[in-house]
Amino acid sequence: MADSSTGPATPARHGVHIRLSAAATALLLCAAWILPGLIGHEPWKPDEAEAIGIAHNLLAGNGDWVVPRIAGETALDAPPLAYLVSATFSRLFSWALPFHDAARLASGVFMALAFWFTALTARELLGREYGPITAIALLGCVGLLVRAHQPIPDVPLLAGFALGLYGLALAPRRPFAGGFAFGTGLGVGFLARGLIAPVVLLAVAVSLGAFCRAWRRPRFLSTLAIATIAAAPWLLIWPVALHRRSPILLQEWLAQDPVGAIFFARVAKHVHAWHEYLELLPWYAWPVLPLAVWTLWHGRRGALAQPAVQLPLATFLVMLAILGVSTSASDVSALPLLLPLTLLAVASLDSLRRGAISALDWFGIMTFGLIAVLLWLGWIALLTGWPSGIARQLEAFQPGFDARFRWIPFLIAAGCSLLWAALVARTMPTTRRALVNWAGGMTLMWILASTLWLSYVDAGKSYRSVMSELARAVPKGSRCMSSAGLGESQRAMLEYYEGIVTFREELPQSKPDCDVLLTQGTISQEQPVGSGWKKIWEGARPGDNKERFRLYRRITPKKA
Repeated sequence: MADSSTGPATPARHGVHIRLSAAATALLLCAAWILPGLIGHEPWKPDEAEAIGIAHNLLAGNGDWVVPRIAGETALDAPPLAYLVSATFSRLFSWALPFHDAARLASGVFMALAFWFTALTARELLGREYGPITAIALLGCVGLLVRAHQPIPDVPLLAGFALGLYGLALAPRRPFAGGFAFGTGLGVGFLARGLIAPVVLLAVAVSLGAFCRAWRRPRFLSTLAIATIAAAPWLLIWPVALHRRSPILLQEWLAQDPVGAIFFARVAKHVHAWHEYLELLPWYAWPVLPLAVWTLWHGRRGALAQPAVQLPLATFLVMLAILGVSTSASDVSALPLLLPLTLLAVASLDSLRRGAISALDWFGIMTFGLIAVLLWLGWIALLTGWPSGIARQLEAFQPGFDARFRWIPFLIAAGCSLLWAALVARTMPTTRRALVNWAGGMTLMWILASTLWLSYVDAGKSYRSVMSELARAVPKGSRCMSSAGLGESQRAMLEYYEGIVTFREELPQSKPDCDVLLTQGTISQEQPVGSGWKKIWEGARPGDNKERFRLYRRITPKKA
């Protein structure tokens, strides 16, 4: 990526060189960041296990696109877009990948779209040269790393928000194209996560049309009209189909939706989580948050008159307000906040002082350099037992883990480590280069975790071994299995791996007369089961000192 300090050259040729170099850097970093972690490991709890369980039901015929199901029960926490796309990818790549690996490819595609549309938004607001660095800045956000690689509804929601913001940025110049992009993004966000995207994006559009000169024009009404037409299929097809299936289910979904619950839930939720989000963002949105604050501080009143500041600032304030009254602060709920903060962060990149640039650059280099050394040292300890102290601690976390040397992960990790060293060895730091170095460090950390450490982490987070052991302990000829205290992730993985659907004791409706009972508790606390049961098996994931599964067989007939 070229720096602002590059020497003089022929203007036309020099400009093309900068754009191609920046675009190539962004493309390579995004690809290197997205691809690791999508394949090669089992479903991990909680959200990933549930999402893969729902998608598996769709493909196995136990559910449908109108009423998603998980372990025999309706799963209406979100509309079906994420599960449909994951199931489609799993079918397309079933010849090469396990179901869960292929399902994660959908998240990779949605994240690529989120990067792409965020870059286009910056390009529209700030100029062509700002597109690649905006994608790189978003990539470097700490909070994005893990969630973006999971097949959960919040990833397509992020892509929908990115497309919607691009439509609003495009609207003053191309109202019809902007309206189509805005409406489509709004619809994608709705079909991914529900009412949060339409409510936020419409509120942002109204705010811009009312208070900002660039959007306060008669043709902005044309944008909104086109957006309404583009969004209509996304907004209507699934709710209408759900209502035709069951009006009660539609009401149930509206009551579960974070925004819909404000209006449709019988018992109103009282959520005031603004301060929690503000406490979360300093680490979650690093390094774009301090740069966004600098944009506002450096510009003072003049910044508020610029469309490049008005759009992301309005979006952030509206998002924060609506999220604060509808959701509890969590890393997954805060994902959309990263988009406007990133756009604000790049709006005044070139005005940052050299001392701050150097501090950010060296902080990133030292931080990720130290993390890389520790990851390599820990991997060596797993293989060789040296350093012995580190090896003992790692063994305590995953008892019985069999560390094996694998050439391909080793070569990928070693090659990427050398590339990162070459990346940060350049001199004359600029803000763009500091962001590239930070994003490169985040990417290296993720690659090392996804190559050297993937099998170690997977051994502790996968349910495959314990579910297989449990299934072998079920007495032959059992009619069915009931469960008590079993979480959604665990129920989903039991069905995914072994095809066993449990009937929850917690549900008030009548249950079949099951002769096997599975409970989930802790090492020291068991679920009460009564005197008519005999424990026949107990187990947990390797190294898990919290979750404990216990299987019981009925020894006395169930009373009528």
